[in-house]
Amino acid sequence: MKKHILLLCFAALAAMSLTAQNSAFGIKGGPTLGVQKWNGFQQDPLIKYHAIAFIESADEEDQFSVFAQAGYHLKGSAIRNRNFFSPINGQFYRPPAQQFIFHNISLTLGAKRKYDFGVRNKMYYLFGIRGDYTLTTNLDKYRELNELNNSLFFPDEFFVRNWNYGVTLGGGFEFPFSDLVGGMLEFTVNPDFSYQYKQPQIPNVYDPYTGQTRALGERLIRNVTFEMTLGIRFMRIVEYID
Repeated sequence: MKKHILLLCFAALAAMSLTAQNSAFGIKGGPTLGVQKWNGFQQDPLIKYHAIAFIESADEEDQFSVFAQAGYHLKGSAIRNRNFFSPINGQFYRPPAQQFIFHNISLTLGAKRKYDFGVRNKMYYLFGIRGDYTLTTNLDKYRELNELNNSLFFPDEFFVRNWNYGVTLGGGFEFPFSDLVGGMLEFTVNPDFSYQYKQPQIPNVYDPYTGQTRALGERLIRNVTFEMTLGIRFMRIVEYID
């Protein structure tokens, strides 16, 4: 907990320091492709979205900047086109797609290295250190399935770890519309180093996909997301007059 508090304080100090010089700020967002690997499930990607507010330094040469950003991200995974076994009639059937969604807020501190691209455009790569907090999930909807099968085959809210951390890596392009307003296109990959979900090994679990009982291995689940982001940037110019 102390580490998270220090991280929030560092972000606040970074944002305050940016206000004393030229800076850029804005909003951005777009689609998110979420990937997880669950022991016992062959997972499919989860396609959702994210939204981010950011602030960054902007010196006269505009070749390097530091940034702070806070975002809302839907992470997780899905199961599509799988058959369930019905113990009632002994037949297999195909239910609707199942999604395991984690509603996370993220705080990222990092830096950009920029290069000229054309006359006024910039291309850049970035690296950031990220902290996440899980606001809520949709795992409650699977509690009834677990109770029906008298098992913990499906993930349970109890094993969710709310605090997580990782990095953000990527790059993109900045293109001005005017001296004070511009756009941006960004691509990032965002792996977590910590576990979003941690469930111990459980014996004698009913598997609704096969209709058999088996041991369910330990589930140590990390998030990885791939994000495409469009945004708008506003410049804040500080002029000193003697």
